[in-house]
Amino acid sequence: MSFSTEYEKFMKRAPGSCKLFEENKRLAPFGVHSNYRVHDPFPIFVRKAKGSRIWDVDGNEYIDFNMAFGALVAGHSHPILVEELKKNLEEGTIFGHESSESIMLAKIICGRFKLDMVRFNSTGMEVTMYAVRLARAYTGRSKIMKFEGCYHGSNDNLLVSVKPHLSKTGHIKHPIPVPASPGLSPEVSKYTVVAQFNDVESVDRLFEKYGDEIAGVILEPVAMNMGVIEPDPEFLKTLRKLCDEYNSVLIFDEVKTCGKWFGGAEERYGVKPDLKALGKAIGGGIPLSAIGGRKEIMELFGPGKVSHAGTFNANPLSVKAGIITLEKILTRDAMEKAAKLGEQLAKGYRDIIEDYKIKALVSTIGISGAVLFTDQEHVRNYRELLKCDFGKWFGYFISMLNRGIIPAATGPDEQWTISVQHTPEDIEKHLEAFKEVAPIVKGVEQPLEMVEAV
Repeated sequence: MSFSTEYEKFMKRAPGSCKLFEENKRLAPFGVHSNYRVHDPFPIFVRKAKGSRIWDVDGNEYIDFNMAFGALVAGHSHPILVEELKKNLEEGTIFGHESSESIMLAKIICGRFKLDMVRFNSTGMEVTMYAVRLARAYTGRSKIMKFEGCYHGSNDNLLVSVKPHLSKTGHIKHPIPVPASPGLSPEVSKYTVVAQFNDVESVDRLFEKYGDEIAGVILEPVAMNMGVIEPDPEFLKTLRKLCDEYNSVLIFDEVKTCGKWFGGAEERYGVKPDLKALGKAIGGGIPLSAIGGRKEIMELFGPGKVSHAGTFNANPLSVKAGIITLEKILTRDAMEKAAKLGEQLAKGYRDIIEDYKIKALVSTIGISGAVLFTDQEHVRNYRELLKCDFGKWFGYFISMLNRGIIPAATGPDEQWTISVQHTPEDIEKHLEAFKEVAPIVKGVEQPLEMVEAV
């Protein structure tokens, strides 16, 4: 059997999704409402979801390890959350005034993630945008340092060097800023400088060259848009030291990582940033994000000061969802149990890869992990990610779908998520499916090409 056979099998398995995709292409560009949902031959269209499972329009059942790109650490339609939100629907969905419960959520989030102050939004894109705005306002400087291959939402300030082609990236120690989309102002690249993740030397060089111009440094503490790349032991500590030395603002984009451990990345790595952008998992599936950090920086928000507004900010449904999710669902005990399942999944992958002598790496941080098809000993940055076999990954992805497993979020630069509703049986079925797929992966010499989402 080959990947071509698996693609044919998938097309026969999901004709309803194929039909809806073709219809939707006449109404929505590329047939989807987010570029990252696209994959060949077509994306699945979902009818319903519950717990760890989703069902597509053809009635196919899948055990879901995408979990909305990491947003659903609570799992699909958690019964506690559903019951509480039913009550709230009767009391109003949006007020145009402050929700009386917003102070409770602010206390929970400030306590859990060690913040002085916080403000709420709906999406990750918004809070990374506001983090940059605050850094510039606080320092009076204009440049922002980010890292090659890292994604911080599709706001213009940070849509630079997200998935640049190798021919445009320049030297590994001092990457060239590459706009990630047509339509961006040329000023974006002018005011964004790009370093290499896990490379202190590249950061040093930029600070030496632009130190008095750099308002802030933004990064995911774990690079979650390059699979799962943990920081080297001293990397985050060195960034903290350099930002202190140059009086720049250190920003952790924890839109994903705030849901990987109970207290987020600071709890795991012991490094405190000046600002944190939180999102995804904290809302339990309802849109909710937060920007928080040091009081002296956060207090720059206000009328006649730094602009921050949004009709749907801290709406009562999002506020209630955040309270219930963080207080009753994503407890420390529940997240630690999910992390153990994640470790079992990663070990199972490694054992199967070793048994079949597949050239691959498995990286993991508790509830999330990634498999990369490569003969490299490690993947520590974007340049090393590009050496992986993306075509083989998509063949593996489709083959797993055919066996009722959504193995990870769509794309070899993404990862799986274990929710608090996954079970040991779900892990076993995932690994059973990979045992069937492993011989196909091993035998493919010329995998299909990937379709890159931008």
